[in-house]
Amino acid sequence: MLKAEEDFLAATALNRRRKKPLWNIVCFHVQQAVEKYLKARLEEAGLSVPKTHDLLHLLNLAAPTEPLWSSYHSAFSLLVSYAVQTRYPGNSVTKNDARHAIKLCREFRKEARRALGLH
Repeated sequence: MLKAEEDFLAATALNRRRKKPLWNIVCFHVQQAVEKYLKARLEEAGLSVPKTHDLLHLLNLAAPTEPLWSSYHSAFSLLVSYAVQTRYPGNSVTKNDARHAIKLCREFRKEARRALGLH
């Protein structure tokens, strides 16, 4: 959970940057935060935590424990590419993409913290 919080804080801090914005890095940290929140919940439930960046796979593994999280499926499918693809030339995100990703991360963070008893 600590690593997830670090990525969330990095994403939100970088999102406030006005000079030379780093939208790709914001989205990368959002994806990383969501990935780590999912893995924290899997670990807390005593489930196997695979070494993967695939948010949809992790979400499917968490679904039996957190069935309401299935509603994030389409939103997380947008975040999947932020783990790798946006790290290379030719694939970039926009300011609006970053804002949307931060909003989604805030919402899911609240759910993950609630599920882990960390209101």
